[in-house]
Amino acid sequence: MDNRDEVRAFLSSRRAQITPEQAGLQHYSRNRRVPGLRRSEVADLAGVSVEYYAQLERGNLAGVSDSVLDALARALHLNEAEQQHLADLARAAAPGARTRRKPAATQIRPSVTRVLDLMSDVPAFVSNGRVDVLAANPLMRALYSPMFDDPARPANHARFAFLNPRSRDFWVDWDRIAGDTVAMLRTEAGRDPYDKGLTDLVGELSTRSADFRMRWASHDVRLHRNGIKQFRHPVVGRLDLNFETMQLNADPGLSMTLLSAAAGSAADDALRLLASWAATRDQAGTTPGIA
Repeated sequence: MDNRDEVRAFLSSRRAQITPEQAGLQHYSRNRRVPGLRRSEVADLAGVSVEYYAQLERGNLAGVSDSVLDALARALHLNEAEQQHLADLARAAAPGARTRRKPAATQIRPSVTRVLDLMSDVPAFVSNGRVDVLAANPLMRALYSPMFDDPARPANHARFAFLNPRSRDFWVDWDRIAGDTVAMLRTEAGRDPYDKGLTDLVGELSTRSADFRMRWASHDVRLHRNGIKQFRHPVVGRLDLNFETMQLNADPGLSMTLLSAAAGSAADDALRLLASWAATRDQAGTTPGIA
């Protein structure tokens, strides 16, 4: 993934989404041939020269100061995820960036695996920036059984969402999940544009899925910290679960996601039923694994 191309596409796509009215411009020409703001308008709002902003939008973020990045974020009305993405792009453009980033952890520590196993009442898993599932407890494997039924390992949320037809029945709101998944991959690409595994995954999905190609081209990014996931499970039916995602600070690039239901809710009852079903599958030796 070429960093300059990513910078150019990201800045131009954000500029196209901001109208003069949203930017607070009082006087502007109504005869506009391009959507959103012009380069000169962004430059004025950010307090830089038009020539300098044009250089930035051509993809050259090397050496840009934090104050300029902050000014661009304000001018383009970037949200928190977009601001972080812009900072990541600038960091990746710096000299020597390919060797400065600490590589992502590839092994799950035994203590983390033990924590997952102890959380028997909530689905929990550990994943990396490529949305590979690297470890999961039995209840999570039961919840995501349509994904784990595919023998390919590691199980991957993006491959499941875009390449497995069962995902559209499994996710109540497939469109939102698909958008979130692509935005997470795009965010990771900004953090580490030289991750060959990520490049290969994006290439595979772009080749095999028109839906993925369209969403990838939008250059949207998103922070995936908490929210609600809605499932249509083939055994226990509809579940609306809260999720919380936290970074494993001792394991660079890895995060743990926990899912839960409100006590006494229909989803809570469904999780208990799912746990019983998972135990039955375990005894029969049919629960898909991780490795």
